[in-house]
Amino acid sequence: MKRTLLAAALLAASMAAQADAGRPDPVGTENLDAVIVTATRTAITVDESLASVSVINREDIDRLQPLTVTDLLTGLPGVSLGNLGGLGQQTSLFMRGTNATHVLLLVDGVRVGSVTAGLAAFEQIPVEQIDHVEVVRGPRSSLYGADAIGGVIQIFTRHGQPGGGLQPSFSLTTGSNNLLRGQAGLSGGDEHAWYNIGVGAQYTRGINSCRIGAAEAFTACYIDEPDRDGNRNKNLTASGGYRWDNGAELSGTWLRNLGEVEFDGSYQNRSRTLQQVAGGRFSINPTDAWKTTLSVGQNLDRYDSYENQDFRGYIGSRHDQAGWQNDITVAPNQLLTVGLDWQGERVDSDTGYLDTRRNNTAGYAQYQGNFGRQEIQLSARRDHNGQFGNHNTGGAAWGYRFDHGLRLSASYGTAFHAPTFNDVYYPYGSGNPDLKPEESRSVELGLNQRLTHWNWGINAYQTHIDQMIALDSNYFPLNISKARIRGVEGQLGVDLAGWQVQGYLTWLQPRNEDGGPNDGKLLMRRPQRTARLDVDRSFGAFGLGATLNARSHSYADAGNRQAVPGYTTTDLRASYHFTPNWQLEARLANAFDRDYETVWYYNQPGRSFFLTVRYSPAMR
Repeated sequence: MKRTLLAAALLAASMAAQADAGRPDPVGTENLDAVIVTATRTAITVDESLASVSVINREDIDRLQPLTVTDLLTGLPGVSLGNLGGLGQQTSLFMRGTNATHVLLLVDGVRVGSVTAGLAAFEQIPVEQIDHVEVVRGPRSSLYGADAIGGVIQIFTRHGQPGGGLQPSFSLTTGSNNLLRGQAGLSGGDEHAWYNIGVGAQYTRGINSCRIGAAEAFTACYIDEPDRDGNRNKNLTASGGYRWDNGAELSGTWLRNLGEVEFDGSYQNRSRTLQQVAGGRFSINPTDAWKTTLSVGQNLDRYDSYENQDFRGYIGSRHDQAGWQNDITVAPNQLLTVGLDWQGERVDSDTGYLDTRRNNTAGYAQYQGNFGRQEIQLSARRDHNGQFGNHNTGGAAWGYRFDHGLRLSASYGTAFHAPTFNDVYYPYGSGNPDLKPEESRSVELGLNQRLTHWNWGINAYQTHIDQMIALDSNYFPLNISKARIRGVEGQLGVDLAGWQVQGYLTWLQPRNEDGGPNDGKLLMRRPQRTARLDVDRSFGAFGLGATLNARSHSYADAGNRQAVPGYTTTDLRASYHFTPNWQLEARLANAFDRDYETVWYYNQPGRSFFLTVRYSPAMR
């Protein structure tokens, strides 16, 4: 697999380098001219970012035809996922070898994730309601506080456009495992205002989430329950805003998803979930050199558990936040950002947590400067956590632009993660009140180039995590002394004779360095190698494409005794614009019916076929 992908990448690069200069911008899902805000909390283009970033826009989403957010993210540089048995099942995302709790998820600027488990429910974000996704790799605690050790993923929901007029949208999907999904939306705007309303629903019979034999092996779901585990959800989004003539802007967003998931289990085998995200923002420019922004947000997360029809319990959490950010142009090409953040975490559960509230306040500052060929970014933040006290984090990045679009970058950053309520406050002897926050330090070196028909980049990094939290054999959380993660990520985008080719490769070495019996072992569920290749081409009204995803083996246990085999899957897709605004889409997922697992003993779907009809005006 590695030899094949490497040969394909080298061939594509060689042919593209010989092509005539003709088009000013390369193609590919990296969208180098796209404006992003996640990397610096200010608007810059991907090409200007000193961090390793990826952007997936709505056109990419329609082209790739994903069923879930994880379909979009799988195989991106540094990203690997673990799914517990198919569509709608719990999914953990690991970035650059760090824990799943070390990835910060934002939805329209609002922090999203359970304050009890510390995990973001990627499986509960409806992909049809997404406008675009920004992925920033590497530590970002100096801007966002706790949790951003491995990186930040920000999802932006659909929105209207000022002056866009009335724009309806519609899609209907059917496919394998009795999948039925529908979405409808209405957006618009005039000279000053914009709005969007969207509604969607999805149902599938699913697959048998847990492999037969789990009861005998006493692992995974600990029971053999050979049935289909279905999933259904319904969602609603709304957003709007108004911009005055003086540049002041007021906007708000709201997303609500209600889900019901069946799974295999002896005490619980069904759950109902709520995921709600709401946020508001007001910005104004008191002077030409100063922009100030006030923001508020809230994330509600609730999980009700059942055994068949019998209610077993609930766990709910609420994450409130508020912020004040000031962007000040201190000189041409020099921007100073200073701000304050506040976060409140609350638990509502019948479990009886030993404590249910804590707050965090923080102040931060960032400087961005361009000096000819050189770029500098400096950031610092001080968090005060009501339970764990003060934590200081910082970051520094430098870039240098050579001729012919070549740029060298280097960075250093620190980050931290506060233990979750489950880690510390869970009753019955399962919580550990002596846990300490995890702290990390990372260094990174990057080299990338952007030419007429192709672009490439390579980033090498090393992260040390002290007091890393892991579960022992009795599922009791402990601080292992440290972990060391080394990695190299490569990506290549090519416009080759009308074909869009985008490839990613990741090599990772996430090792435990606790000095105990597992010293030198690989961290659980992290494959050392992942790869993805997207190939697409349009033939007038027709479109064809394919995605290849590959990953090496990983381990299901800290001692590396149980290997989860590696695999390669291939997805094929086609589309037909039978009118300018109507499109028919077809996707064959796992085309060669590969039998594989991302988590030990949890099944993944076999060969699956999906058909979509979509109405989408030229302007969304």
